[in-house]
Amino acid sequence: MKQSSVQLKTTLWVRLAAVSVILAIAACSPAGQQTSSLATPITVTEAPTQAASTPDLYVGDLVNPPVQLQDFTMPSSTGEDMSLSDLDGQWRMIFFGYLHCPDFCPLTLAEYRQVKALLGEDAEQIKFLYISVDGLRDTPESMRAYLNNFDPEFIGFSGDDETLESIQSDYGFYYRRQMNTSSQAIYIVDHSTRSYLVNPSGQLVASFTYDAEPRAIASAIQWHMQQTGI
Repeated sequence: MKQSSVQLKTTLWVRLAAVSVILAIAACSPAGQQTSSLATPITVTEAPTQAASTPDLYVGDLVNPPVQLQDFTMPSSTGEDMSLSDLDGQWRMIFFGYLHCPDFCPLTLAEYRQVKALLGEDAEQIKFLYISVDGLRDTPESMRAYLNNFDPEFIGFSGDDETLESIQSDYGFYYRRQMNTSSQAIYIVDHSTRSYLVNPSGQLVASFTYDAEPRAIASAIQWHMQQTGI
């Protein structure tokens, strides 16, 4: 059963309060309340009732068959241009957001840090990627400083509209800048809030809603690793 809008808002603010210190450090813009919409999943199938060998319910939407993702190259927080294919051979968790986001983005990054910790040694097999849909403001340097507040190993990509639009259909993500402000430098971006799990072969295999619990996400990632033997 879907949660009501009141329940979703309550859940969001409770969880935001839990990471208030991180929000302050990350210095997110307080300008405006973001209205984010969930991306439409790609072709999904019924998920297994349980992740193998774990007590946690599987919380993701499986992408079946997996979608072979287009490669892309963007300026990254490493200081160099980076392609998605540069990370082939590793699992990847991807989120599309922006640095001035006041809610979903810092919350998701804080939860990625928890997921990574819960994965234990399996965390060595996955990279967490934060792709900005606001490349006009989010430079590789600013992304590096921002991500360091969560985990220095998180990698940021500064996406331009042409590249983002070319890969949008692969993931089903959404974004739109709200430029109806008095200043072109101060605006918010509506964007989808799903996270996307990519396997070592560069295929999209699952997505997760923002309100999925870190422990359940970690369990689901390990289930996928067990299924592929990687």
